[in-house]
Amino acid sequence: MKFGISVSQIHEVDLVVQAENVGYDFCWVWDSPMIRSNLWALLALVAHRTNTIAVGPGVAIPALAMAPVTANAIATINAIAPGRTFLGIGTGNTALRAMGQVPMRISEFKEQLKVIRGLITGDKVIYDANGLSEEISFQSLELGYINLDDPIPIHVSGFGPKAQALAGEYGDALITGIPRGGSISGALENVELGASRSGRSVDQFETYALVNLMLLRSGETLESTRVLEEVGSSIMVNIHYMYDRYRETGAEPPVYVGSIWDDYVAFRTKRDSNRSFTEAHHSHYGHLDADEARFLTPDIIRTFCIAGRPEEIVEQLTDLETEGLTGINFIAPVERQYAMCHEFADAVISRMK
Repeated sequence: MKFGISVSQIHEVDLVVQAENVGYDFCWVWDSPMIRSNLWALLALVAHRTNTIAVGPGVAIPALAMAPVTANAIATINAIAPGRTFLGIGTGNTALRAMGQVPMRISEFKEQLKVIRGLITGDKVIYDANGLSEEISFQSLELGYINLDDPIPIHVSGFGPKAQALAGEYGDALITGIPRGGSISGALENVELGASRSGRSVDQFETYALVNLMLLRSGETLESTRVLEEVGSSIMVNIHYMYDRYRETGAEPPVYVGSIWDDYVAFRTKRDSNRSFTEAHHSHYGHLDADEARFLTPDIIRTFCIAGRPEEIVEQLTDLETEGLTGINFIAPVERQYAMCHEFADAVISRMK
């Protein structure tokens, strides 16, 4: 199994260097401009400061830039880190909702993927934008301003069947979540469906998941204060996503949040009447909102976490690997990033490599 680390702030480059030194395989850089540093500036620094770790967005949001601009950006990173650059890309959650916008529609996402994939593989593509349509391709490649010689794998983020199918149709890997993206085997069935539409093979296809990890200490339970502090913010990102979809479309949540759902909807309805709903994103992967801590019951934590003693986590990850999962990534709370990076490497990565 491959293991990843995530960063989002301009001063976190040293964390990636540390992760590379202790055995991590890849690094994701977020794309959430209202709450974190600029993706491409940070990714360029990460690429420049590292030597072996694979680097890429986790994930880039195409609604924030024209498709040729995204293609140019990742090909520029590939010039800095040749052969170890990938493009993680998705429709957007926090990146857009923190702006008061909604994620890109699947049909629009598909068109972006077609253009970006064509450009970074050196093809000419038809680009439609602003009522204009033109065949375009990168020019003056002899100047070496981008690198198209080393392949850039596309990792498509997909939590639902349509996006997962797009990963098979246009991507080289899927990025999903546990449990929000469904089972790994179910996700791969959707990938295969998409691949069949374009006649692509999935023999070399990879699957990655963003997970919540909790290394329990001796005698510790899921109700401990430390557990809430370490995974509470990450879990609530999922609850926020479900609430935003409910608010926008009326979509009912998965059954595994049923025990808290009515209370949470009542809580958010009352709180958001006095502030912008976008403020909920302020705490994402940073700190647990104290007013939301009561919704993190042991059952909710157990549902959203890979938790346990090191040997128990190894067992859970091994089962997921058998099901078809290639790698995992986690986002540590800001004040625990360096410590968790080392702890997980010592306790788990060392046992699985």
